[in-house]
Amino acid sequence: MFTETELEAFFDEHLTTSAFRLEALDHYEVDSDGDDFARFKAGEADPDWERKNAWLEVLRAEREAGIREYRVRVLRTPLNDYLRYECEWGYVLNAEAGEEIHVLDLAECELPAEVVDHDFWLIDDTYPLRMHYGEAGEFIGAELVGSLDRYQKARDAALAAAEPFERWWARHPEEWRANRPV
Repeated sequence: MFTETELEAFFDEHLTTSAFRLEALDHYEVDSDGDDFARFKAGEADPDWERKNAWLEVLRAEREAGIREYRVRVLRTPLNDYLRYECEWGYVLNAEAGEEIHVLDLAECELPAEVVDHDFWLIDDTYPLRMHYGEAGEFIGAELVGSLDRYQKARDAALAAAEPFERWWARHPEEWRANRPV
């Protein structure tokens, strides 16, 4: 099982054309969020721009290098605070930086049978990495798994059932923090 550092090294060594991500947890407790989720819940106007801009620069550089970053976010409306945070301070900004984000809202459609029941990355359409998280959403490790065909089919089915984030988000203004009671 890869640690976070080993996973980053794997990406550095193997990512040349594309990185697909399937996200399905309702909450993640990961270092990459910094203190932004707490800031979001406290009503702060913006994320920690120093931290966030570093990630946005990675996305822009990958796009300029011809690397496709894309994901399907499996969720169910109404959103919890963490999912709202991901949408407003994550996906809106990531999409502007070039990441393709799609949403599969289980309140609006069924999860296709081909979609696996766990988070994963598919690097360069060749390397499936199953992500392991604890009950609180903390990262435990990543595992390079076989069954490439299974993960390619899961990706394809998830993408076919999902819709672009920007369109989905525009249809759900009731989920925007600005429209929520304090």
